[in-house]
Amino acid sequence: MDKATRFGIEIEMTGITRKDAAVAAQTVLGGELLYGGSFYDTYELQTFDGRKWKFTYDGSIRCETKTRGIRESASRLYSVELVSPILTYEADVENLQEVVRSLRKAGAFTNSSCGIHIHLDGQDHTPRSIRNFVNIIYARNDLFYKALGIEAQRARYCKKMDEHLVASMNRAKPTSFKVIEDLWYAGYHGSRETHYHSSRYAFLNLHAFFHGHGTIELRAFNSTLHAGEVRSYIVLALALNSQALTQSSASTKKPQAENEKFAMRTYLNRIGFIGDEFKACREHLCKRLSGCAAWRRRVAA
Repeated sequence: MDKATRFGIEIEMTGITRKDAAVAAQTVLGGELLYGGSFYDTYELQTFDGRKWKFTYDGSIRCETKTRGIRESASRLYSVELVSPILTYEADVENLQEVVRSLRKAGAFTNSSCGIHIHLDGQDHTPRSIRNFVNIIYARNDLFYKALGIEAQRARYCKKMDEHLVASMNRAKPTSFKVIEDLWYAGYHGSRETHYHSSRYAFLNLHAFFHGHGTIELRAFNSTLHAGEVRSYIVLALALNSQALTQSSASTKKPQAENEKFAMRTYLNRIGFIGDEFKACREHLCKRLSGCAAWRRRVAA
């Protein structure tokens, strides 16, 4: 995992208003609270380093509040999407975790309509590494979906890698981004320039790479305000990105499935989740899986 890789994160939530969410983040980050206005009714927190943390409206969020622990429907004021500035793991992940904790303490919570999206800097990617990334996600579609506990309600916003796309890309072995772009949009209608293009609703979103900000987006995370889970998702995204960039090739072969927890643990170790630093991350990413992490075919005595 390259801890210097630049990334951004979007965390969806409800339970508090966008203004209250910005104020909660301000208690951690300091800075000046600004009102951005517009249809998205955005509040911005400009920190002393000049970066902006945005708290904006998202129409896909089911707005709720809690009264004495009972959830009730709420107005669109309670649709909150945190959009971070450009971050790096070493410099920013601890502050991000504190922001997440402050939001939960202020009354924010998530429901099955909420997701987390992680954008990875695409500047170092090549046609080969993009194909690697596609193959890596495709090979572990099922394992990742179960490990991440993707809600059925959200599955249409983060679809598994399309088998036809994967086969076409590996048959073509593209050496240019133009070929990959044409393969990515094959079968879709309408302008590729459209921000909300239908192709974006995938586990691995390359629309953001070709017609966004040059980022590779991973969309397959249920939202959470558990700071440790948020960190584990970021580490996974960075490790997958590093694997795609550094391997000479990546197989589409799916791993053994008789022991999911063992398959996930050994894969995580292979991509850098080693030692005490990432112990909690390994636990979060394996806790929903069946089987034994230590033994592939038998349980330790």
